[in-house]
Amino acid sequence: MSSSMTIDSPPPSGTRGCHTSGKSLSIAFSRPGVGPAVYATLVELGVAPDDLLTELRLDPRLFDGGHPVPYANLSRLITLGIERTNCPHFGLLVGQRATLASLGRLGLLMRHSDTVGDALRALEAHAGVQNWGAVVGLGTDSGITVLSYAPYGPEAESAAIHSERALATMTGVLRALCGSDWAPDEVLLPRSKPRETNPYDRFFQAPIRFDQEMAALVFPAELLNKTIDGADPIVRRLAEGRIRQLEAMQSSNLTDELRRYLRTQVTRQRCKAERVARMRLVHRRTLSRRLRAEGTSFRQLSNDALYRVAKQLLADTSMSLTQISTALNFSEPAAFTHAFRRWSGMAPSIWRQANRL
Repeated sequence: MSSSMTIDSPPPSGTRGCHTSGKSLSIAFSRPGVGPAVYATLVELGVAPDDLLTELRLDPRLFDGGHPVPYANLSRLITLGIERTNCPHFGLLVGQRATLASLGRLGLLMRHSDTVGDALRALEAHAGVQNWGAVVGLGTDSGITVLSYAPYGPEAESAAIHSERALATMTGVLRALCGSDWAPDEVLLPRSKPRETNPYDRFFQAPIRFDQEMAALVFPAELLNKTIDGADPIVRRLAEGRIRQLEAMQSSNLTDELRRYLRTQVTRQRCKAERVARMRLVHRRTLSRRLRAEGTSFRQLSNDALYRVAKQLLADTSMSLTQISTALNFSEPAAFTHAFRRWSGMAPSIWRQANRL
């Protein structure tokens, strides 16, 4: 990677989470600002980041803020950082350092959107400009809005840490748009309840629900209609135009698109190829043929999505196998156990014992 890469630049060919020459490289990247935030948090907690980077044999330039950082490398550094600092809410501290400005052009677009709803829809639509490997979701039902975050890339380990980091970032962004005293109604975190919850209570100023199947902020839907003071339509159009230019430069394929879609749907309902085909206005056989040309299938992608979420819930939460089975929409726990054994070669209970943090 070139150390001169800026926040507006896509990663060089051959390093993207998307693909070149028609094949996905399956590499997940965080946005550029996360690396410096991790670095600064380690310093604040009394740990020398350069020593950790040397121990992990990672290039310090990956964390200088000039370019996205592969989730795999970021996860290794954060995991070791948590061990050395003995700080279980490390992800929360990292996320608190984010600002609208640190989101680059996307943050500029959000700051100058007409309403909070427009800003969050922009975040949902364009998060991939600088974050390849996670998907933001925005949904409203019965007057309640849920803003969710989910890592989906094959290398996106430590999902619970990345999720709490992202929720802290999104909370900070909403406070920048709505006022510093804004707080969600609820915070959902896909991790076990830590011994000390005060850091979460102090920051979010809202009830925290641990051991959840997804990471999300919950708040009244009426917030979406709130106008953003000082929004400049000219700045908004310029920022959106630049973002669309960047998106046009990014290659993508059907496999990448479905990975993102399936990650958001896997804990909502068992996805069916027929439904996706209707959504894309193509025949089921056409969908299958296109995926086969990309070296995969809908069944494989669907199972991969289920397997990744199952592993995350087993490793990071205290949810029972029955609860996980229900969250993933299996007919019964036995069906989940059978599927997980087929994916991993072992029963979920055995896998959990070997992989608990």
